Amino acid sequence: MKKNTLDNKLVSVVRVRGRVNVRSDITETLNRLNLKRVNNCVVLKVTNSYMGMLNKCHNHVAYGEVNEEILSKLLAKYAPDVKAKDVIDGKYDVNKLKEMMPFRLHPPKHGYKSTKLSFTQGGSLGYQGEAINSLIKRMV
Repeated sequence: MKKNTLDNKLVSVVRVRGRVNVRSDITETLNRLNLKRVNNCVVLKVTNSYMGMLNKCHNHVAYGEVNEEILSKLLAKYAPDVKAKDVIDGKYDVNKLKEMMPFRLHPPKHGYKSTKLSFTQGGSLGYQGEAINSLIKRMV
C-alpha cells in the first residue's frame, strides 16, 4: 500500500461503514471524497492528496484498482455516453466524471465479509487491490 504503487491509477472507492460514531475529521475526509452514504462508489485518479485521504479513512472504505470490465458496467448504468476505454486511456477527463458521482450501488450479494476487519485480516475494509472488482460486481 505504498503511494508509488497507486500513483496515476484509476481507483474505485466504496464506503462500507456508516455515519454513527465517526470522528469529525474522518467525516470531513469522506465528504471531500463525496462518499456521504454507505454503498456509494467513486472513481478517482490517485494523487498524493487522494492517497493521504484514503490512508486517513481506510477503516471506513474499501478501495483498489478498477478494471475496464467493471468500470464499463458502472458507466453503462450511470453515465451511458462515456466509454470505459477512454477513461482508462486518459482520453476522457476523470474530473468530468465527478459531476456524475457518487455512484449509488446496492448492498453486495451475499454481504460484506466483515465491516470491522481489514482486507488482510479477512474483512472488507481498506486496500483490496484487484479484489475490489469482485465486490463492485456483486453490487451493480
